Order: sequence, then C-alpha cells, then structure tokens
Amino acid sequence: MHLQIRAAISDDAQLIADMTRAAWAGKVAATSSGHRETAMLVSDQLGQGGGFILLIDDQPAGSVRWLPSDGKSDGWEILRMGLLPDFRGNDLSRKLLEAVFHHALANEVCELRLAVRTDQPRLLDLYSTYGFEIASDLTYSHANPSEPAPIVMRKRL
Repeated sequence: MHLQIRAAISDDAQLIADMTRAAWAGKVAATSSGHRETAMLVSDQLGQGGGFILLIDDQPAGSVRWLPSDGKSDGWEILRMGLLPDFRGNDLSRKLLEAVFHHALANEVCELRLAVRTDQPRLLDLYSTYGFEIASDLTYSHANPSEPAPIVMRKRL
C-alpha cells in the first residue's frame, strides 16, 4: 500500500466535496451540513485556509481542511476530515492529522481547534489521543445553527 498526502488545490474542490459527502454518508447525522458540501464552498475554504488529500495507491482515500481561527493566522480550525469507507480501520486519520500538525508548525501556528458533534462522543477519546483537550471556553465558528453546538477541542503546538 503506497500512501501519499498532498496539498489540495482549487481544482480539487469537486473531488473533496464528493469525498466528504461519501465519507460522511451513514456515519454522520443526515442534518449535518457536510452532506450538502459543494465544490464552491470547498474552493472558498481552500483559498482562505488549506487542505490535504490522502491517496492510497494513487486513489483518493480521504481529505482534511483547515481555516484560520477567529481570523487569526496563528490558529487554525480543522474541519471536514473524512476517509472513504473502503479505507477505514487503517489508522489513516492519524496520518491526515499528523500532516496538518507538521504543516501548522511549519507555518508558526500555535493552536489547532476542531469540533465534535454531540452525537459522536467517541471522537472525543480519539482526538484526545492526539493531544486535543476539550475547550469549553471556545465556540465553533462553523457550527450549524439548527443543531446542538458541537464540543470544541484544542491542541496547543
């Protein structure tokens, strides 16, 4: 299995939108805005922040994106990480997160944030193994107003 993580570019927007919807199907509540992901939104987010695409044997397997936190360049919000069903169970989410960690450090980012839906509490334990801690003093800037507020976690670099 040949694993590659590459920077996402604007031309990848449709691929990332399609992968996000496929990765979230059956895993995330149907009310999540991730199920309505569009290439236009992805392209805009890549322009404001960035993203990575994970390839396994040259086949797209997953992706992750980030945006500046609260408009600050020294903090990022990680969003829309997902793996396609055929690639789950191989610890590949860790590879995506590590790529973000290394890229953040290279860009002098001192804090990463992410949000966990209240209906997915098992992810709190997963992200805590990567050094994230619950940050009850923070709110998620991309929260869906028609759903319960997610739990925000932070990792200081």
